[in-house]
Amino acid sequence: MSTFMKLARLGIAAGSFVLLFTSGCQLPQTGAGAEDERPIVIGTASRLTSLDPAGVYDNGSWAVFSNIYQGLLGFVPGSPVPKPDAAESCAFTSASLTAYRCKVRGDLTFSSGNPLTAAAVKRSFDRILRIRDPLGPAPLFANLVSVEARGPLVTFHLATADATWPSKIATGAGSIVDPAEFPANRLREEQSASGSGPYVLASYEEGKSLTLEPNTAYRGAVTTKGVTVEVRYFETSQEVEEAWNARTVDIAYAGLPAATLAGIDPGDEDVRLSVGDSAEAHYLVLNLNSPRKPLGNVAARRAVAALLDRGHLAGEVFKHTVTPLYSLVPQGVAGHSTAFFDRYPEADPAYAAQRLRSAGITTPVRIKLGHQPGIAAVEARELKQQFEKDGLFRVDLVEERDFTAYQKRCLKGEFDIHLYQWVPDFPDADTFVQPLVGTGNVLANGYASAEVDDVIRDTQRFTDRGRAMKQFRAIQDTVAKDAPLIPVWHRQRQVVTRSAVLGGHRLAEDAVWRLWELRWL
Repeated sequence: MSTFMKLARLGIAAGSFVLLFTSGCQLPQTGAGAEDERPIVIGTASRLTSLDPAGVYDNGSWAVFSNIYQGLLGFVPGSPVPKPDAAESCAFTSASLTAYRCKVRGDLTFSSGNPLTAAAVKRSFDRILRIRDPLGPAPLFANLVSVEARGPLVTFHLATADATWPSKIATGAGSIVDPAEFPANRLREEQSASGSGPYVLASYEEGKSLTLEPNTAYRGAVTTKGVTVEVRYFETSQEVEEAWNARTVDIAYAGLPAATLAGIDPGDEDVRLSVGDSAEAHYLVLNLNSPRKPLGNVAARRAVAALLDRGHLAGEVFKHTVTPLYSLVPQGVAGHSTAFFDRYPEADPAYAAQRLRSAGITTPVRIKLGHQPGIAAVEARELKQQFEKDGLFRVDLVEERDFTAYQKRCLKGEFDIHLYQWVPDFPDADTFVQPLVGTGNVLANGYASAEVDDVIRDTQRFTDRGRAMKQFRAIQDTVAKDAPLIPVWHRQRQVVTRSAVLGGHRLAEDAVWRLWELRWL
């Protein structure tokens, strides 16, 4: 893509917004019609992979967790600061930001009938650190030394200052589980769970569907009583589209093909399209685990970065439903930079060839590129064409249909490059930095940088997050230089609902799935 086109892309501003393509705003109505009796059905390709918070760190699972489990804190629409949910109050106990204390509400029970206590909170965090499942959220709690429970008080002791700690425990990783059901030293195998959230899990068929019903015993920050919701899981966006066209789902979430989304008619009275600034980002993760790996040499990684044509991907593959991304932190998130744009040319085989020659790397460099089916397979085929220009690389595409198996193969280092999608845990640049490029990161691709770790710790000292912007940009510069991953595109979340459904825009706003906001008109 030309320099002019690149600059034009960079000029697109991403703010926090929600667009509703409807003919007006209406308030929920109450009635006794047949429609009010049936559940609202969501179709999605973003699957629940486990019901155990200690064993998963993915958007499809955490979307369900925010409804069936409770955290000490939770996020409310439009605010970056988490609010008390299972807690009455929370605060740092000193200016050092190394101890954080919450007082647990006294009227909470799990849907099993067991009480939710400070001891249950401690147990929930302890088991995440004890189990340390490779697919779990333990890297998010890398700074946690210990958890103390005394009476209704829970105190988190941190190794170093971390102003983002309240946000971290407000995520799905902070889900509080029943000690009577979840073993202390291993993941729960049963496909059921009792929580204390706004919903109870009424039924679950692994990989296919689940039904959530309002929890009448819920006590917390959510004041709206929801309706019954059924979630149906599909393997590809094409299958979601088929269900949408057959009218067997009322909401299409994270699933419709790009061409379908791009072709939605704003004048269609039967469809609401909600677009929220979710800052969902897409990267190529490069395997650095061994110097003998093709991409263990930084020169090879830089060559890959220079061959990438983001504009073509955004336009031809994703029909302009995504925006090219040139750094670790996406546009619209405070601290964003253009580090890869500043360092590398776009789609430049000559530059890439020079990097390989200067490092004495023989071409073509043979690499395996891992991906999933559907639109990811289309993207992978386009990437293969881009990387094989001028014979610099030879790319073998490897498709893995099962998401959990794909995650495990990535962690085992079976691919030299794999496609990776990241949804922010909370509204702060830290969520794109510490989990992805800090030591012990969730990618397990062999990247570690003492320089990056030092600057991450520096960013976490500031309760005024505006004071950390210089440091976040420095981290992004280092990541662009080292190229352990390459940013490709980002997008706002898009949710499509039937006109008879209200509240769908709440599912598009951020990483929290607020099912309790859904209503029949």
